[in-house]
Amino acid sequence: MLKKILIANRGEISRRIARTARRLGIATVAVYSDADRRALHVEDADEAVHIGPSPAPESYLRGEAIIAAAQATGAEAIHPGYGFLSENADFAEAVTKAGLRFIGPSADAMRALGGKAAAKEIAIKVGVPVVPGYLGPRQDAATLAAEARRIGYPVMIKAVAGGGGRGMRLVEREAELADLLASAKREAEAAFGDGRVLMEKVVVNPRHVEVQIFGDSHGNVVHLFERDCTLQRRNQKVIEEAPAPGMTPELRERMCAAAVALAKAVGYEGAGTVEFLVEGGSLAADARWYFIEMNTRLQVEHPVTEEITGLDLVEWQLRVAAGERLPLSQEAIAFFGHSVEVRLCAEDPDKGFLPSIGRIAAFVAGSGEGIRVETGVAAGSSVSPFYDSMIAKIIGTGRTREAAIERARRGLAGTFVAGIKTNAQFLDNLLAAQSVLSARMDTGLIAREQTRLTAHQLAPEALSEPIAQLLLGRTANAAAATAAPGQWRSPWEAIDGFSLGPPRRQRYRLLVDGKPLSAEVAWRKDGPKLVDPVPVSPGAQAMPAALQPPGGDRIFARDGLVPIEVAFPTFDASAVDDGEAGDSIRAPINGKVARIFVAEGEKVEKGARIAVVEAMKMEHVLHAARAGTIARVAAREGDQVNQGTLIASLAE
Repeated sequence: MLKKILIANRGEISRRIARTARRLGIATVAVYSDADRRALHVEDADEAVHIGPSPAPESYLRGEAIIAAAQATGAEAIHPGYGFLSENADFAEAVTKAGLRFIGPSADAMRALGGKAAAKEIAIKVGVPVVPGYLGPRQDAATLAAEARRIGYPVMIKAVAGGGGRGMRLVEREAELADLLASAKREAEAAFGDGRVLMEKVVVNPRHVEVQIFGDSHGNVVHLFERDCTLQRRNQKVIEEAPAPGMTPELRERMCAAAVALAKAVGYEGAGTVEFLVEGGSLAADARWYFIEMNTRLQVEHPVTEEITGLDLVEWQLRVAAGERLPLSQEAIAFFGHSVEVRLCAEDPDKGFLPSIGRIAAFVAGSGEGIRVETGVAAGSSVSPFYDSMIAKIIGTGRTREAAIERARRGLAGTFVAGIKTNAQFLDNLLAAQSVLSARMDTGLIAREQTRLTAHQLAPEALSEPIAQLLLGRTANAAAATAAPGQWRSPWEAIDGFSLGPPRRQRYRLLVDGKPLSAEVAWRKDGPKLVDPVPVSPGAQAMPAALQPPGGDRIFARDGLVPIEVAFPTFDASAVDDGEAGDSIRAPINGKVARIFVAEGEKVEKGARIAVVEAMKMEHVLHAARAGTIARVAAREGDQVNQGTLIASLAE
């Protein structure tokens, strides 16, 4: 077994790998950027090495710095995690040449199956059906436009390297191709350092099913059954489950056999995932299905496979990397029950799922029987614009799919995040949707039902009694406001608003879930009381006092999954009228200006593209709200900007 490994990743990924390594007695080395200097994955490791500034290309994507860190600390092997360099064949090769072990497939296997075009060629050779498309090396715009016409619209553009929805764009008509192609190439270059793309015919109403495979250096390859990853938004997985609901044994056998055949064709070692699309939304025995790509790494959603098989996939990775045989033969691998994983992300569904960046004031993870939480954050952690928006995975497991969903929802209900926005309510709405409960799903479900899925289940004005008590505690003093009658201190020590005139009343302006609210406190002989109390929502529960953020400016509670923040309004620089209100185009998030499309004096139409701001590996296109003339361009390409920063403005 290995004695020391370096984990070339961050956040919950690094912590997940370190947990298994620690159980096996393997020492760990973490790497970190400037933004992650105080991150939990750094604290978890036995050693940690700084590798560069916050942007990923200057830190986590610097293969030479990571290899140097492994050599300097005496690590025998490098685990790439998932994302960043995990599917970079050149990095895997460089690790091996440096005399270290790469915990994953060989560079040759990665090149054969990790590249979407090459993997499809192998699939065709071994008789696995593939989606019609263009896999060629020519990447000029004219060639790609001609191929799109040959395939027939709509087509899907995909990054050749990597996955996770990066560099993917749906093109529904030819007029959209040029802009979406350029955007996909930029995003692929930023995420993977490789801007090449391929194109595929769009499959109608598909289910997205993937098969977990494992190989070793002794020629053995097995599958660990399938996962359903159909619930996606903008080609990024939101909820995953195992096994796939409604999957017939006949289809499972054919799909799993195809995945194993692909891996055996290249002598695959380590963990990998073979992804398929099933047409029409049904997983019946006669369903039409197609291979789309292979991820030559461990997946974000691997916990649901672990939960139904009882296996530790990271342990399997470490044992295979050490030269051992697979722990189990195919006949000995079975699954039981059902498991569902939701991805909790720092994003604001009310604002089109824009990333929510800032300091996490408080974090409480859900817990209970059948609930598993993987996270890389805690109270005090900062969510930066440089990396993926996912802050936690909540996994519910039970004997049935219904039980697994119920436990995942219970885990969500017990998870509290303050200081930033999250998609918790959206996830709960999705799990409760009838189309999901009945497994009548396809990859377009979220887009079709997004308005309903992002709806709040609670009026903004609903405040719980515990929150009211906390507000009163601010008004007087916490001890006096919460004491029972008869327990007041000496009148000379009481802070009860006593006066010789009429009873004193005090009105407070609050923000509840970001919306203004007014509450009035009246001072009486038995202490402060709310006048015309704010509506109380049954079942609401205040956040534990021990978890209240310091300073006392804000108090938090939640009702169901809707966070309620009560705060005295603070100055918002982005709301300042600088003479360009209504005609200004501002950064919706903290990030980097990737493109500026206009110049001062240029005339634009309503909806014209003004700029692209990039954050958390995603592009956000800014458009003109009306037709007019560009009066000012206030930012340059490459600038790091804060939310609300002026990018450009229109002349009056």
